[in-house]
Amino acid sequence: MKELQDQEVIIVDSEKYVKVLNPKASEGKDQPKYLYVPVNEYLSKKESFATPSPKKGEVKKETPPASAKTPSSVEEEVLVVSASKATSSGLKKKVLIPYFDDRIAEGEEVWGDWVAEKLMKEVNRRSLQILFTDYRMVKEFLGAREVDLKDLQTPKVLQYLNEVFGVHALVVGQLSGPYVFTTKTTKDQGGTASAIIKIDVRLVDTFSGKTLKNLSASNPIVAAKETGTFSEEKAKVKAVDLAIATLGRSLAKELDGMDWFCRIAKVEGENVYVNAGKLTGLKVGDVMEVSRPGGSGERGEVKGKIQISAFFGIDASMGRLIQGKNPDVDDILRLAKGEGT
Repeated sequence: MKELQDQEVIIVDSEKYVKVLNPKASEGKDQPKYLYVPVNEYLSKKESFATPSPKKGEVKKETPPASAKTPSSVEEEVLVVSASKATSSGLKKKVLIPYFDDRIAEGEEVWGDWVAEKLMKEVNRRSLQILFTDYRMVKEFLGAREVDLKDLQTPKVLQYLNEVFGVHALVVGQLSGPYVFTTKTTKDQGGTASAIIKIDVRLVDTFSGKTLKNLSASNPIVAAKETGTFSEEKAKVKAVDLAIATLGRSLAKELDGMDWFCRIAKVEGENVYVNAGKLTGLKVGDVMEVSRPGGSGERGEVKGKIQISAFFGIDASMGRLIQGKNPDVDDILRLAKGEGT
């Protein structure tokens, strides 16, 4: 508490966060001025965070109920972290967003690639629980096995994504637009333009193969109105930004509500290799419950426990059996009850 007494601490859904300055705030208007960092993360990396000076007599405060916050104040200052059952553990779910199906690409302009990247950034702004898997790495892996990228949603490929990369959810999307409407007069240098785009995405659970949610977002055409030089391009960009803001909010909420788990990738003697590690949020000493995969994407009964002993690779770890039967490849691991709370 001594280390927090001069900082502004807020409480969101019973979790405490420290208000810090966003180092990327100068990069553009899409970046919030402040970020809210979990207390534990702040204390472990205190030197890397710059904090604003609190107002006199106001060191600690609770956030008002969600209904009391106006949309404008949320967007200008901070995007509130949504609550979910995974918040207490701090473990991140891996998500893959391939480049969106772009129906009207012109020349070298590929809007689908750009929109997918923007959606990932938007979700990361809104959630502390998501870890996006590198799509290029997945493409290389599937290409080496002569798997067509059009087959991403087939059971075989979903199994690859879940077992090899630890991906919990696949988000596939399609664009309609952006469509631009322009008016010009003899006095106009660039005219007046408005644009509209619709983005449809499907959220697929890689473990069960089931579609969890279909989401869609579009922008109000009036809000994407631009005038002057390059008005058409500016209107298209604004339309995408508006649609992404809406879609990112909905997608982050759905992803936060998903159950977290990982898989055993390899068993070698007493060593058990796991397809999740430090980036996911696991810690050395964490105890994981082992269960067999059940039918229709269900988790089977617990068969034992392992304890994480070391990390390796990009996001993998190693552990040893401490209770129960020997684990097998593809067994499911979840944080044991009482861990990470």
